[in-house]
Amino acid sequence: MTPPIVQFTPLPSQTHPSFWHKLTSLKLDVLKLSDAEVDITANYGVGRLFKDKNAKEGEDKWDSFGIGEGSGGEKKQNVPFGSALAHGVVKNYNTIEEFKAADKTKLFNEAADKIWNSITTTRSPHLLNTFLLITYADLKKYKYYYWFAFPAFVAKPAWHLASESGSWSNVIDAGFTGEQMKSILEQLHANKESLPYFLVRDNHVLPVEEFDVTKSKETTIGFIDPSAQAQNPGWPLRNLLAYLRALYPGEETRTLKVLCWRDAELPRSEGEWKSRYGVVSLPAGEREVKDGRPDAVGWERNPQGKLGPRVVDLAPMMDPARLANQAVDLNLKLMRWRILPALDLDKIASTKCLLLGAGTLGCYVARCLMGWGVRKITLVDSARVSFSNPVRQPLFQFTDCLNGGKPKAECAAERLREVWPGLDATGISLSIPMPGHPIPSSPPSIVEQTKKDVETLEKLIEEHDAVYLLMDSRESRWLPTVIGRAKGKLVLNAALGFDTFLVMRHGARLAEGEKNLGCYYCNDIVAPADSLSDRTLDQMCTVTRPGLASMAASTAVELMMSVLQHPDGLRAPAPSPTTQEYTEGAPGTSVLGLVPHQLRGYLAQFRNLHIVGAAYDRCTGCSETVLRTYEQEGFGFMLRAFNEPKYLEQLTGLDKLYDDGEKALEDVDWVEEGDGDDADDF
Repeated sequence: MTPPIVQFTPLPSQTHPSFWHKLTSLKLDVLKLSDAEVDITANYGVGRLFKDKNAKEGEDKWDSFGIGEGSGGEKKQNVPFGSALAHGVVKNYNTIEEFKAADKTKLFNEAADKIWNSITTTRSPHLLNTFLLITYADLKKYKYYYWFAFPAFVAKPAWHLASESGSWSNVIDAGFTGEQMKSILEQLHANKESLPYFLVRDNHVLPVEEFDVTKSKETTIGFIDPSAQAQNPGWPLRNLLAYLRALYPGEETRTLKVLCWRDAELPRSEGEWKSRYGVVSLPAGEREVKDGRPDAVGWERNPQGKLGPRVVDLAPMMDPARLANQAVDLNLKLMRWRILPALDLDKIASTKCLLLGAGTLGCYVARCLMGWGVRKITLVDSARVSFSNPVRQPLFQFTDCLNGGKPKAECAAERLREVWPGLDATGISLSIPMPGHPIPSSPPSIVEQTKKDVETLEKLIEEHDAVYLLMDSRESRWLPTVIGRAKGKLVLNAALGFDTFLVMRHGARLAEGEKNLGCYYCNDIVAPADSLSDRTLDQMCTVTRPGLASMAASTAVELMMSVLQHPDGLRAPAPSPTTQEYTEGAPGTSVLGLVPHQLRGYLAQFRNLHIVGAAYDRCTGCSETVLRTYEQEGFGFMLRAFNEPKYLEQLTGLDKLYDDGEKALEDVDWVEEGDGDDADDF
């Protein structure tokens, strides 16, 4: 009777969702357009049968080749006892067409050659379990196409089962004692590296490299067996047998005793050891093929039992909020693949933005900030949503206007969270005190409330990195201008006319003598005053061309992004107004282009004008006199600015500017010339 040929159980792959998450990050952040091979690791455990309720009658499942946590190719891996580490490579293609058209034969042969070379050159068994994984990741739909290959060499002639029983036996039935098995288990447990292959000689567990042909009859070769089939050892045995025959081709290795180790822990009773034992041999008299590397097989079959790739769709099992977060980052990270490799997205995402004003400008600025992946947005406003708002302010809808209207700031923040649940959006109803709008001293509670409002504003500005001034009136921007400059924050201003807009960044507070950029008030020769009283209806409402607000808002956000990407950040110099073209590395530029000081847009002419305005030493918003007084006197200084119309002008010296001008005119000697043909006519 011809001995049965040894049949090996293929390795069934199992990819943990964490692996696909790691591959996604690797693709977006590191590989980008590269399809280079990346080293990865996986592990497989001892075979354990378990019943699957959905399986057909008579079918069983067993542990598989798993790849998941810690699969990034780290040098040290924490592999649980009873498991073996496998090294491999993953090759991710950029398109599904490239994945389908890949030369899979070439890739497979390269992997098999790598294993064979490790056998013949280094005599090391550590790469016997090398595997190959080719993938295509559809990162928009979270579908991953993949195909595993576990190259294993084909013995010619094939190995036969030479056990006396004619089959694989339980270790106890094969003559092993419980004490022997317990000793092997303890020695394997002491081996922290969890090597997949080992030798057993004289009840001692040894590395495979210590195989001695002179003691082959007293030696049993062992391996961590992922198969749970009683008569079929696992796939790793193929390469172990090929390894021994390649290094020791004599008669001593034509017959080998094999221990298929399947016990991860001490069994409850001696009769419950799961490991199997058998003797395998090559038929006597048949000549083996020895010309070069043996043939190899090992592409995994798909669930239909055919040679082909598998697909996993993670979208249905992923947290929708996490999906949204990843989708927000996707387009941004794609910018770094070809166009802007130096773009610092982490800096943008970590920038906390405070929006003072949740009206037309505030709504558009918030939406644009979300597009850039900003994670923290706080909106401040004291108004409620009115019926004229929803058509111009995209964060509001008709129902928000009912019953007197919802508070704008809170409503806008709620809408932002509906758009992107992962956004940290907060709305705060707050009235910002203004110069020219006196605070009554009676009752005292009004002054106390004003002080609380100022303290709240100071705290908000302190907690954020960028402050947007998006209010309706000029004087409402004064207080945050002063606080923002004093606290060293990036302050961005956006203001609208009918068909014009102004977007600017306030300069940083520099040392005395340094050239500095101005703020919103640096061109004023009078202090901010009441501009809200005594106005007609067309003056009370924001009358602008409907498309202007989105243009100004997006310009303000893009200006902030350019500032953040500049090496000097808040202190970035402004380019010359005559600079029209972007030159990488030039002063006043970042990876995103120019970093202007002011942009004035003229919609009627469809053009923008770059302006650079120097800081003014008598400015009521950013001069050192104002900043020092604010830091020394605090709320007392502010209260005087609110209540006394001329206080800021007197403090900064603007009042003397008018007097000096009048005096200069008086000192001019006017020469009167007689009437004549040559006289100038005025």
